[in-house]
Amino acid sequence: MKESAKRKLKSFFTIPMIISMMILLFVLFLAVFGRRLATHDPNALDLSNLLAGPSADHILGTDKTGRDLFSRLIYGSRITILSAFSVVVISAGIGVPFGMIAGFYGGIVDKVLMRLSDVILAFPSLLLAFVFVAAFGRGVTNAVVALGIVYVPMLAKLTRSMTLVEKNKVYVEAARSIGFSNDHIMIAEILPNFIATLVVQMTLDVGYAVLDLAAMSFLGLGVQPPTADWGAMLADGRIVITSSPLVALAPGLMIMVTVVALNIFGDGVRIYFDPSQRKLPSLRRFKKMVRRENG
Repeated sequence: MKESAKRKLKSFFTIPMIISMMILLFVLFLAVFGRRLATHDPNALDLSNLLAGPSADHILGTDKTGRDLFSRLIYGSRITILSAFSVVVISAGIGVPFGMIAGFYGGIVDKVLMRLSDVILAFPSLLLAFVFVAAFGRGVTNAVVALGIVYVPMLAKLTRSMTLVEKNKVYVEAARSIGFSNDHIMIAEILPNFIATLVVQMTLDVGYAVLDLAAMSFLGLGVQPPTADWGAMLADGRIVITSSPLVALAPGLMIMVTVVALNIFGDGVRIYFDPSQRKLPSLRRFKKMVRRENG
């Protein structure tokens, strides 16, 4: 049993997984301790020092209004990561119960809830988010709520499909025969059996949320000036990319590296929870493992 657990952990801690975890921990470290790490006020203007290159005072230089790029990058990590997590929390808080109710009860409830999901999925996610923001106003809060609602159908359909599989199993019939309520069966009996799959999907959704939030801020619908955000910084840097490429490259690289790390991490978690996705050991290694277990 111990050998099996060790092999499972070894298959999880691959080099790409270790690198992605280090990157994600670094980004989280920046988000949590941003105020202590920042060397300048991220919103302080210095019109005498516009588009300055990297120096001892400004590690990454300054932007078109003289604001310290390094400090804004650090502060932007907090807004970006916190907003992305908020999107996933909203979508999971609505989508998981939504899908479980549809899958467990079926009938007219299932049809109504799934047709509503189909209507939302019929529109491109960003376009629908733009409509929400246009209706309720610009700002990071409205952008987070809009994307959270847009992400609901994906989690709802995933939850529904797994609930349909689990509700017909013997342990559910046993729980029902004992006298447990439907709420108890859904929350305490069915949900724990596919929570790992939901965690994997939500991990991947964080990466999608980072991209979508950056796109909305880039277009001026998300975070509003002068608040630091990677998407808004990328939009500012686009104007001066030929004269000061670092102003655009720095937030662009942060977005790219973070999203790639999240995708690799999510893929690793999926492989960890799904034994069929793991690589089988070579024949020689398998024989050694058998000999070791048999003494």
